[in-house]
Amino acid sequence: MNLSRKWLNEFVTVDADDKEFAEAMTLSGSKVETTEDLGAEISNVVVGRVQSMERHPNSDHMWICQIDVGKDEPVQICTGAWNVHVGDLVPAALHKSTLPGGKKIEKGKLRGVLSNGMLCSLKELNLDERDFPYAVITAAALLNDYKPLDPEKPSVPADVQPGHKIYGPVAAARVLECTTVSYGLYHVVLDLNGSTAAVDSPCMNLHEGDMVAYNTKSGTICTLADLHAEQAEFPHCITDGIFILNEDCKPGDDIKPVINADDHVVEFEITPNRPDCLSIIGLAREAAATFGQPLRLHEPVVKGGAEGSLCELLDVETPAADLCPRYTARMVRNVKIAPSPKWMRERLRSMGVRPINNIVDITNYVMLEYGQPMHAFDYRYVKGGRIVVRRAEEGEELTTLDGNVRKLNANHLVIADDTRAVGLAGIMGGENSEIVSDTVDVVFESANFNGTCIRKGALALGMRTEASAKFEKGLDILNTLPAVNRACELVELLGAGEVVDGVIDILNYVPQPTVLKLEPEKINALLGTDVSADEMAAILRRLDFTVEGDQVTVPSWRGDVKEMADLAEEVARFHGYNNIPTTLMRGQTTLGGYSAAQQLERSLGAVCRTCGYDEIITYSFISPTAYDKIRWPGDDARRKSFKILNPLGEDTSIMRTTVLPSMLEILTRNYNFRNKSAKLYEIGRVYLPGGDDGLAVENRVLSLGAYGEDMDFFVLKGVVEAILREIRAGDVSFIPCKTNPSYHPGRCAEVYAGDRRIGVFGQIHPLTARNYGVDAELYCAELSFEQLLCAKGADPEYVPLPKFPSVTRDIAVVCDESVTVGTLEAAIRKGARGLLKDCALFDIYRGKGVDEGKKSVAFNLILRSDDRSLTAEEADEDVKSILETLEKDCGAVLR
Repeated sequence: MNLSRKWLNEFVTVDADDKEFAEAMTLSGSKVETTEDLGAEISNVVVGRVQSMERHPNSDHMWICQIDVGKDEPVQICTGAWNVHVGDLVPAALHKSTLPGGKKIEKGKLRGVLSNGMLCSLKELNLDERDFPYAVITAAALLNDYKPLDPEKPSVPADVQPGHKIYGPVAAARVLECTTVSYGLYHVVLDLNGSTAAVDSPCMNLHEGDMVAYNTKSGTICTLADLHAEQAEFPHCITDGIFILNEDCKPGDDIKPVINADDHVVEFEITPNRPDCLSIIGLAREAAATFGQPLRLHEPVVKGGAEGSLCELLDVETPAADLCPRYTARMVRNVKIAPSPKWMRERLRSMGVRPINNIVDITNYVMLEYGQPMHAFDYRYVKGGRIVVRRAEEGEELTTLDGNVRKLNANHLVIADDTRAVGLAGIMGGENSEIVSDTVDVVFESANFNGTCIRKGALALGMRTEASAKFEKGLDILNTLPAVNRACELVELLGAGEVVDGVIDILNYVPQPTVLKLEPEKINALLGTDVSADEMAAILRRLDFTVEGDQVTVPSWRGDVKEMADLAEEVARFHGYNNIPTTLMRGQTTLGGYSAAQQLERSLGAVCRTCGYDEIITYSFISPTAYDKIRWPGDDARRKSFKILNPLGEDTSIMRTTVLPSMLEILTRNYNFRNKSAKLYEIGRVYLPGGDDGLAVENRVLSLGAYGEDMDFFVLKGVVEAILREIRAGDVSFIPCKTNPSYHPGRCAEVYAGDRRIGVFGQIHPLTARNYGVDAELYCAELSFEQLLCAKGADPEYVPLPKFPSVTRDIAVVCDESVTVGTLEAAIRKGARGLLKDCALFDIYRGKGVDEGKKSVAFNLILRSDDRSLTAEEADEDVKSILETLEKDCGAVLR
């Protein structure tokens, strides 16, 4: 945010140089980035008056001028500009002067004639015609300077003389006299060979002896446009020349105050929580509180009285009331589009805004002064005299003021009329309602829009503007009415139009003031200070807080103050951070540590690395075709993914709902690089629909991937078991899975801890592997991090070594081929009567002695009591119960 010190002085008087001002404002919380003296590069440039002019003896286009610069003797300066006349006030850069851009001017000879400086143009003073619209040069076509584009076919004879016909009523004439009538108007006497003509002309490049084209019918001197000629034909017929001043100044005056180069601009870094400081008035409040000076605010006064009734001329509706808390509008009739006055142009330029015209400049001026973005609509383009604040229709198009066609969606807020959108609310107006030179009636819009809506809309369209940057931070809803009244007041002050009586003010949300309790003890305890309650109240009152007893009412523009700590910050800022005593830290300290989720993540990583797996990190966004490659059906609900608004490309356009494609991509890359084997793991995120406010539910998944000669289903199963054993998960079971299209139907299992599904693992389906161009066996696992965290057992406790010996028994049972070892093991543990300590498979036999379709499965059982030595009979009783359970639950009999 740039701040003009001259503009600031209208609201508060601060007697401090730039360095002192910057230090004080920074200490009070308004951080200053840089300070700039606008005239720092300009020195020894003064106002001069042209006393006399004579042509240079050695040049056909230069003049030797005697310039009055307020000294005893005039200064001689040579110039090649043809728009200078005796009596003109001009910027004169004297000997040893400097100009913007580091340009240095010293005296010297120009074609043998001494020149003690230089007369300056707008450009050389780092200005342009928008800064001084009156300085636009109107140039006559000088026939003595004519250069034909085609030497064989000249439009004007080389020996043209006064009275010669050029075409139609246009004849050649010689300037006999040229005297200044007023600024930009010259009385010219012309010789037409036997007759003379006198005419008042705005052409600034006329001097005695020049040959010009004179329209005898209209009585005017012709310009390039009149002759339908090109610039190249008349080299001296240019609109660039010396800046002829029309200001209240005299010879010898320093040029810097004349061109507003005496201003100082301070650049602030405004934090997002302080949108009130994105304005002159907001920073004036801070400066007044910082320097203890009174704040001078002005209540806008509008006379009104224009013809018509506002309610009959304009109707405003806000169907999107949730996105438009307040909409305020006023109307101006009989608008006169013209350049703004010098004081307004100077202030806008100091703040980094280029002047356009009075109406547009007024909206920019109010935005800078009040911090309230405004927009002006050409009323004739508001069809039906009706303004509607609504959501855009899907696919609706709007051409904005920058000439670009914007395609909108239902998340954008637009200002519309009866037929179409005429502006993007809070971002930029539409080209179809732009203020132009023939605008007659204007509607001033001063509204408050939902900050989140404006931020998202601007971001989606890639067109963040100064207005949207303010709205997205959350503006004061009570500021719209004073701002629109100020705009109308300026219209009347500038004579730019007539204001219609009345205001349309739609308030869809009535804000309630924030009232906080002033608690000096708590504030002092938080800050480590000893500030009295009276001093705290005084500080808050300086900031326009209302303090009554221990109740503090926060002003509407301070939406960042919500609790006691915020009041403490205000006290600290203006009591002075440098006045807070330095003390040693005191109080209890806490011992840091990892959360349960962090501990689990570290444990899982350690187990995977111990098993030989290397960690990878993949992107969370994938291609929509990835779901096809892993063979998910087209109607699979898991395909519903969040789309990225500005993706890097189609291959990274959606947020993944599964980590499998990412793992397979990395395995494929290793396989294509001819790595014989690979073992990889990742704890990655997936993004599922169903979150609050339409946001994603982010879940983490532990994924494993491997291939190689020593890799098979059971090796991967062992890694999964190691992981579950590390986290001490109880009641683990593996259930065959034949319905997952991404995995081999005969080599895939789901993992459970009790009734909790942990995930799935197995061999990748050959068709899936083929989709990735791999003809090897790929093995993957997908384990839910959240479910692993829930399944995690209690931390281990020390248990002394057993005092009593164990008893071992080997049993072999015959069962159907379809019965899994896991089912048999579960039955064994179920049938045990409390003595079974471990159960381990040691053999599976098929062949002689075992019927077809059957198998023999052998287990080693370890039985032990913690309080006595077991007898053989006790062990046999437990084994008998186990065998009975095996037969009952699994149809397995002792072999």
